[in-house]
Amino acid sequence: MEYVNEKLNEFNDYIRFRKVAVIGMGVSNLPLLDYLYEKKANVTIFDEKDLDSISDDIMEKIREYGFQFHFGENCLEYLKNFNLIFRSPSCLPTRKELEEEAKRGAIVTTEIELLMKMCPCKIVGVTGSDGKTTTTSLINAILKHAGYNTFLGGNIGTPLFTRLNEMKPSDVVVLELSSFQLMGMEVSPHIAVITNITPNHLNIHKDYQEYIDAKKNIFKYQEQDDILVLNYDNEITKECAKEAHGKVVFFSSKTKLDNGYIVDEDVIKKCEDKVRKHILNVEDVILRGEHNYQNIATAIAATSSMVDIEKAIEAIKEFKPVEHRIEFVREIDGVKWYNDSASSSPSRTLSGINAFKEDIILIAGGYDKNLDYTPLAKTIVNKTKALILIGQTANKIFDAVKSELELENKELDIYMCNSLEETIQIAKKRAKSGQVVLFSPASASFDMFKNFADRGNKFKKLVNEL
Repeated sequence: MEYVNEKLNEFNDYIRFRKVAVIGMGVSNLPLLDYLYEKKANVTIFDEKDLDSISDDIMEKIREYGFQFHFGENCLEYLKNFNLIFRSPSCLPTRKELEEEAKRGAIVTTEIELLMKMCPCKIVGVTGSDGKTTTTSLINAILKHAGYNTFLGGNIGTPLFTRLNEMKPSDVVVLELSSFQLMGMEVSPHIAVITNITPNHLNIHKDYQEYIDAKKNIFKYQEQDDILVLNYDNEITKECAKEAHGKVVFFSSKTKLDNGYIVDEDVIKKCEDKVRKHILNVEDVILRGEHNYQNIATAIAATSSMVDIEKAIEAIKEFKPVEHRIEFVREIDGVKWYNDSASSSPSRTLSGINAFKEDIILIAGGYDKNLDYTPLAKTIVNKTKALILIGQTANKIFDAVKSELELENKELDIYMCNSLEETIQIAKKRAKSGQVVLFSPASASFDMFKNFADRGNKFKKLVNEL
């Protein structure tokens, strides 16, 4: 008998002819336009971009469907008397216009929250300040290799709400979840993972605690039979175990746990009642860097209730780095060039630098998220041969590194640049055979690029043209 998703059918009946607002024309909301039109919802579009900044394709669709729209900085002034509001992840639920509509009785949600509420199958969700995408992709690869039909999406770039009608109880949904998506969420995945929590997105969240609380929503609504995978090495995630409702599984690269999964020197081990079983040599995987070995241990922990370890190891050995994450571009005259554009925070760049034993020429800098670069400075001083800076955060990184140089009485060549092209030309002149050029910005991309992928692709294009 063919499976019927009754929750989805009820939702489809509910939105017919009702007033639905869609805030933000980003990746997660675009497929909603077709869906809502098909279901005969009364739709109004909101976006803080000016009309001239909205793509012709989107405007053509809005006009074809007869949707109303409000664009521009003050567009949410017109957000009144809606039954259902889909907010984009970047439009936080703390916006006063959303809070006022919620008080009046509107349902304020996101496509990802509704997906999770109506999903008929098991959900694995991954959040964290670093390592989300690689860990999520590893989990998906392990599950697919084991024979599961999976749906991969969320913050990783693929909206899944409009594919709910394809999902069956035997499938698995694997989601990368950002703090923006988790904020205000009232549902948690069956298997939740927090890779780590360090300061991030403080230019948008009102403070660090709001960011932490948003991350905690990934397990806040779990039940007794659910699983929470936590980083034992991170104080904030370690403490989350005290608030867990289900079974907690730890991973660590610093502590020999009695139970859980550990990276012990160059070996990943399963720990059970103080017995530690060797399951994988890191030299047998394509991924490099201790942070990726932690990601592997995390993925094994997350899938251990569903997949035999032997099957998981087979998938991990075949897994290649996700694009823009310590991605090898090419070798020129003995110098290896790596694109790590997805590293948009100091902690991620720290992991990128520590992944290499070779001398590094580091290219860093970008959009300012109000983060502290002091923790990164010591590693830059001690592990790089030259620092090439660009973007809004160039001066902040320079100041942090300069202070560390003075403290340690050391010197380092530092170059300030105005364009990505200039950084690459300097790196080419400066790098020697046997060294690595690492493009790891430690900053967001929005000062000069559309997003980190656009930034990484431009870096690769310029390197390939050398």
